[in-house]
Amino acid sequence: MDAHEALGRRTFVVGAGTALLGGGAVSGAEAAVVDGPLPDFHPALKDALTFPLAWGRSPIRDFRAWRRAARAAVEEHLLVERQDRTPYAPEFGGRSRTRDYTRELVTVSLTRYERVRGALLTPHGSGPFPAVLLLHDHGATFDIGKEKLVRPWYDDTRLASAGAWAEKYFSGRFVGDELARRGYVVLCLDALGWGDRGPLAYDQQQALASNFYHLGSSLAGLMAREDQRAAAFLARLDRVDARRVAAVGFSMGAYRAWQTAALSDHVAAAASVCWMTGLKEMMVPGNNTLRGQSSFHMLHPGLARHLDIPDVASIAAPRPMLFLNGGLDPLFPADGVCVAHDKLRAVWRSRHAEERLRLKTWPELGHVFTDPLQDEVFRWLDSVL
Repeated sequence: MDAHEALGRRTFVVGAGTALLGGGAVSGAEAAVVDGPLPDFHPALKDALTFPLAWGRSPIRDFRAWRRAARAAVEEHLLVERQDRTPYAPEFGGRSRTRDYTRELVTVSLTRYERVRGALLTPHGSGPFPAVLLLHDHGATFDIGKEKLVRPWYDDTRLASAGAWAEKYFSGRFVGDELARRGYVVLCLDALGWGDRGPLAYDQQQALASNFYHLGSSLAGLMAREDQRAAAFLARLDRVDARRVAAVGFSMGAYRAWQTAALSDHVAAAASVCWMTGLKEMMVPGNNTLRGQSSFHMLHPGLARHLDIPDVASIAAPRPMLFLNGGLDPLFPADGVCVAHDKLRAVWRSRHAEERLRLKTWPELGHVFTDPLQDEVFRWLDSVL
């Protein structure tokens, strides 16, 4: 989700949707789109979304069976092959030591289509260590990806951009480096379009997503599959304790974190900062998601006919999960956050595991991952891993 985007308001047009809901005849001249743009019959489309596969609403009463069914529904809507057994074939290089940890670049095959380069940080010591799959945000800034979270010791040209990003959103910290200092192995990779795999231009996003759909695949589905495979790769490293792997992210990275926890049993816990809401509450005039563009990285067509956003995150229950939101975050209205939190809380409570779910809103903060929130995440990771 892009914190830089601002929506211009458009005038509502009373058209075909009003006539349909009122039982009147519809002429061609009455068809219209409204603020957003939304179809003018969007309230009827919202009303049709009942999320019948959600836990508690689904006829499946056994939780493990429900998890399998819900995960299968998400997998089906990724539109990418489920069983990609391409060898990771990791190549390591660019090694550098700091006082507390070793930095190196790693290149892996997350799918059969492309090799992906990432930053891998390992604390000094014998290990095996707990580990974090660190997932970068969107932010409408594509020249850096992994560099938003890990100081780019290997590329001076990206350091200025990365430093400015850290100052704006992370209190000047590089979150990955902070985690490595605290004893975690950290893996951070570029998503398609960012860093070494970009830079994508902002107004190219819808065309890129459209071309994926034309090719029978999905941009958001590729990201989900790559994150799932990255979690498995990290868990299999000799230096990592496979029982103690977490996914952590901010903004789009937060979405990726809880999504990876839902889709991968390699993730023991997940911390998501500034990306959780109810779908209906997010799809309102003026919300950033109505612009398209960045939304295509987080859109699985048709999935909303089965599951709401927090329903997908609930597939990870009863594992430990942390959701932090800013009360002044313009991207996620407070009512949507409350709806999502209520749904999440009900699922973990049904598993007698409410103590494993932490939900917190910082009233004075917006769409940021500043040091108070980072410290909260660090403390929580220490407690659950």
